[in-house]
Amino acid sequence: MTAQKKDQAQEELLSVLRRAKNRLEYITPNDWILIVDRAKRVAFKKDDALIQSGKPQKTVYLLIKGRARVESSSKVLIAQLEPGEICGEMAFLENGIASANVSATSDVEACAIEGAALLDLFELYPHLGSRFYRSLAVNLSRRLRDVIGTKSTVKVPG
Repeated sequence: MTAQKKDQAQEELLSVLRRAKNRLEYITPNDWILIVDRAKRVAFKKDDALIQSGKPQKTVYLLIKGRARVESSSKVLIAQLEPGEICGEMAFLENGIASANVSATSDVEACAIEGAALLDLFELYPHLGSRFYRSLAVNLSRRLRDVIGTKSTVKVPG
């Protein structure tokens, strides 16, 4: 791949990451370059599992193309992911086991970055770590509010 094509591909990727509805909003363009540089591009076919609940999970995925759904182990929909969104972040935060299933609802292309690579980046660039964790907190808060909002429309007997 020529340098010009590589730069163009990287710019397209960064554009997707910056435009997402539930993006990591405090991440700067330079942060994205550092993160994407350590990531590996991966592909999933429709219905493939990106993450399985209860299994060790050491990878964070940033969706580039396609869509995925996040479900609890009891098949309750938690979130629908679009390009530019992240999954695997809870296991990253908790350093362990996946708390939900994530499956592709269409063909998916993603950047996969190992948790250890992220931690290395945060050690080198502490402010990147601060912005990353703040972005995760905001995203998780939004997802929780979405789930609570969905549930609040159900009438409680009494």
